Amino acid sequence: MFHYTIRRLIFTIPTLLFISFVIFFILDTAPNDPTGNLPLTIPPEVRVKIRASLGLDQPMFIRYLLWCQQFFINEPLNMIEQWFDITIGDGTRLRVTSWSTRSPVVDLVVERLPQTLWVVGMSYVVGILIAIPIGVISAYKQYSWFDQLGTFFSMLGFSVPTFFTGLLMIVIFSVHLRWFPSIYDTTHKVTDWSSFVFQVKQMIMPVMVLAFFNAAQLSRFMRASMLDNLQQDYVRTARAKGLKERVVVLTHVLRNSLIPVVTVIALGVPQVFGGAIITEQIFKVNGLGQLLIIGIQGADIPLVQTLTFIFAVLIVLFNLIADIIYGLLDPRIRYD
Repeated sequence: MFHYTIRRLIFTIPTLLFISFVIFFILDTAPNDPTGNLPLTIPPEVRVKIRASLGLDQPMFIRYLLWCQQFFINEPLNMIEQWFDITIGDGTRLRVTSWSTRSPVVDLVVERLPQTLWVVGMSYVVGILIAIPIGVISAYKQYSWFDQLGTFFSMLGFSVPTFFTGLLMIVIFSVHLRWFPSIYDTTHKVTDWSSFVFQVKQMIMPVMVLAFFNAAQLSRFMRASMLDNLQQDYVRTARAKGLKERVVVLTHVLRNSLIPVVTVIALGVPQVFGGAIITEQIFKVNGLGQLLIIGIQGADIPLVQTLTFIFAVLIVLFNLIADIIYGLLDPRIRYD
C-alpha cells in the first residue's frame, strides 16, 4: 500500500501540471478583461499601462511559467517561513497576487477556508451520516413504508435546487418563525456558551440545505449497492452458517456495499465545495464560493485560476484516498 501510494503521488505531478496549464489556457483565452470594470473615462494608453503592470503584455507561456514558480515554489516557501518563523533567502519573493484586492491569493484562501469548512464540511459529514442508515434500512426493508418514504425524500432532495431550498428555509425559519438568522455572520467568534449557541443556530440552515441535497444522492447509491450485495451467494452462506442477521448485514453486506459508495463520497468532496457557491451566496457565507464569484465578476484571473486548480487538486487527492480505502474495505484488493 505504501509503495502504491508513493507511485500514485509521483504520477499526480505531471497530471496536475497538465491540469494547471489547461486551466490557465482556458482562462487566458476567455473573453474577459481586468480593465473592463474601470471607468470609461480612463484613456486607452493608461489601460495599456495597467495591463502591463499586471503582466499581460508578456506571452502566455511566460506568464504560465511565472505562475508555476509563484504557486509551486514561492508559496510553499512562504508558508514554511510562517509556520516555523524562519527566513529562507532574502525573504522577498513574488507571490500569486489578486488583481482586484492586490493581496496574495493564498492568504485570501486561508482566510476564507475556515468558513467554508465549517459549513460545507459539516454539511457533507451530516449528509453521509444521514444517507448511509437510510440506504441500508431502505434496501433491507425493500418496498416497505420506510423505503417508499426514503425514496420520496431522496427524489425530492435531488430534484429541488439548493437555492430554492435555502430561500424556503429562510422564509419559514427566519422570517415567520424567527428561529435562525438568515445571514451568516462570518465575524462571529465563539467565546462563551451563548456565542456557541448563536454559532450553531446560524450554521443549521446552510448546513441542512447542503446535507439534504448530499444525502439524497448518497442514499440512493447506498440503497442500490446494498440491494446488489444482499442477493450474493456469500450472504446466503453466512445465514446458513447461523450468523446473526445483524452481523450478516452490518459486517459483511455493509462493508462490501461501501466500496462503490466510497468513490461517490470521495469524488463528491470537491463538487460540494464548488456546489456550495450558490448556498454561500444565499446565506451570505464569506467562504471560498463567494470568493470565486468575486473573482469571476472582476475578471481576476489569478484568483479564479488558483481556486479552480485547488478544486482540481482536491479531486486528484480524494481519488487517491478512495483507492486506498478500497484496499481497507476489500481484502481481495492488493496494490503491492
